[in-house]
Amino acid sequence: MSVLFGFGAHSGIDDGPELLRLTQQADQDGLDLFSLSDHPYLGERLDAYATVGYILGRTQRIAGFANVTNLPTRPAPMLARTVTSLSALSGGRVVLGMGAGGLWDRISALGVPRLSASAAVDAFEEAIVLVKKLSGGGPPVTHHGRYYQVDEIEPAPVAAPPVWTGSVGPKSLAATGRVADGWIPGHAADWLSERYRTSRLIIDEAAAAVGRDPREVRTVFNFPGRITEKPLAATRDRDGRWIGGSPDQWIEELTGAVLEHDASGFMLFSPSGGTQDAVSIARWAREIVPAVREAVAVPHKA
Repeated sequence: MSVLFGFGAHSGIDDGPELLRLTQQADQDGLDLFSLSDHPYLGERLDAYATVGYILGRTQRIAGFANVTNLPTRPAPMLARTVTSLSALSGGRVVLGMGAGGLWDRISALGVPRLSASAAVDAFEEAIVLVKKLSGGGPPVTHHGRYYQVDEIEPAPVAAPPVWTGSVGPKSLAATGRVADGWIPGHAADWLSERYRTSRLIIDEAAAAVGRDPREVRTVFNFPGRITEKPLAATRDRDGRWIGGSPDQWIEELTGAVLEHDASGFMLFSPSGGTQDAVSIARWAREIVPAVREAVAVPHKA
């Protein structure tokens, strides 16, 4: 599988034109992905799925996804229709990012019944299974689960997009190993963190327990940091978190992440976790990403 590179955005109502410009430039520069956060209880934010659809219609190659979908506010049968429609209209340029839901005070303020943390994860796993059932054609689907019931519903003829989760807790991580196609570590944890190591082990063990190859679940990192003109004396802080550095320092770090830690992709964010500035996204796409792609494509001798 090729390594994927993209950028993430948190966009307000007035940010649409700039987001479109950034994404169109990223599309031209060869980035693979853009992502938007999904917080439908925030009135000042653009709706993630409306915005992804709009941008896919104004771009040619880049794929988009919600990082990650606020599942409690988007029931699985309708979410299946949304993502298969986006896939059909865009030529497959969509990923389904999935989350169990975290800010339940805000979610329940929308009139969504509150679930316990354990129940939310059960609903999350059931939703992933149901979205896949309602995709890819075949006979009508009847599903009587604990959280979702459908009767004789015709699946979309379009295959389900890859499902990447934002799982954090052990139960959610195990569900990712059983039914998902990718994982985005929470809290911007990267390949050197203890959070990543312990979490990835849970995913791998759960995948193996149901007969899956753990390598089928790719890891894509939300990766914030500064891109500087000159090298930094230290690219990580005292806690080991990535700060950033010059393009050469980024290239070295990401190449090692792929070759030594099986990283499958990287979504660039600003140091504060928001959208990077246009200059940094351009440097990411034109300087850093091509060099990493070249480095990981060439066999390395011991």
